[in-house]
Amino acid sequence: MRSRHVSIVIRRGPEVVYAFASDPGNLPRWAAGLASSTVTWDGDTLYADSPMGRVAFTFAADNMLGVLDHDVTLPDGTVVHNPMRVIRHPDGAEVVFTLRQLGLTDDEFDRDAAMVAADLARLTGLLEST
Repeated sequence: MRSRHVSIVIRRGPEVVYAFASDPGNLPRWAAGLASSTVTWDGDTLYADSPMGRVAFTFAADNMLGVLDHDVTLPDGTVVHNPMRVIRHPDGAEVVFTLRQLGLTDDEFDRDAAMVAADLARLTGLLEST
């Protein structure tokens, strides 16, 4: 199984990036690969429609380290762990998402990496325009 780190530098402080990205209400604005609809809560579990169908997900607890790891439960019950970090960068913050191939073909893996990159670009656009 291969892993790929998809990252982007955002010209905003890491605290600002983390606060925005960790707010589930903001997910439909930038994370189209995860949430294409309003996010609903049931305790610590969040639900949203996604390109894969209705998914459930949980995020790491709020923290000062920039950890945005999240587990996504797909419609078929498969749980995918997604490591994600917001780290300090000389130009602001760098967001790093670790993507794992997990049985995907090379083409599917490339497609998923492109979707993550597009999501991170949307996040950058939102944060750098304010």
